[in-house]
Amino acid sequence: MSAAVMHAPRVAAQPVPWTKLWRNSQAVAVTVALHSAVIAFLVLGWSVEHEMAVPAPSTLKTRLVMMPAEPVAAPPEPAPMPVVDAPPVVAKPEVVKPDPQIQARKLEQAALAHKRVEEQKQLKEAQQKVARQQAEQAEMQRQQAQAEAAAQQARVAADNARRAQQAAAAADVRQYLPISKEAPDYPQRALDKGIEGDCTVEYSVTPQGKVDSPKVVGECHPAFIRPSLVAAATFRYQPRMVDGQAVTVPGVRNTFHYKIR
Repeated sequence: MSAAVMHAPRVAAQPVPWTKLWRNSQAVAVTVALHSAVIAFLVLGWSVEHEMAVPAPSTLKTRLVMMPAEPVAAPPEPAPMPVVDAPPVVAKPEVVKPDPQIQARKLEQAALAHKRVEEQKQLKEAQQKVARQQAEQAEMQRQQAQAEAAAQQARVAADNARRAQQAAAAADVRQYLPISKEAPDYPQRALDKGIEGDCTVEYSVTPQGKVDSPKVVGECHPAFIRPSLVAAATFRYQPRMVDGQAVTVPGVRNTFHYKIR
């Protein structure tokens, strides 16, 4: 904006009275004031337009939003490393020279210990040997006792059998009585030599009362066998009767005694 300033036409210089001067000074003052006001208005108007023309700066507003944290997967546990035993550190032994006296004493003690072990071993072997001998003696005594007991039982059984046989023979004798018995002839050669003895002959008695199948049983001198068999064959018995009938009686024995008088 521009303003036109009106200047008064120059008048030739004339003596100015004080009143007119006063009026001119007032007009100058008013003019100056108006110009000052116009200038001030111009300055202020420009400043306002300038300020209005300046674009307002753009403002960016932000807001902080807290999002929930995503779950983080736990890292896999590392596989345990195999434990490897470190090789033992072997310290190098210090070489110490043995004392001869100590070495000799150790050798002596070792010899004594070995001797004691040998003595204990020998003592143990002797004890085991004695125990074995005692066990063998006890076993022998037990076997002897068993043998004696068996022999005693055998003797008792034989005695019982003999008694039973004698009782049966006695019963048979009561049932089949001998009718005739002739003594055997004494062998001449046994008589010449002075031989004595017994000879038992076993035979069966038939229903007719005769002797059948005579034979020698037990110990008998050969010189007495034939005369004993011949004599037994001549024996005669009364037959044994069972239910009114004559029966054969087996196992009949007769003992011949050969004595020199």
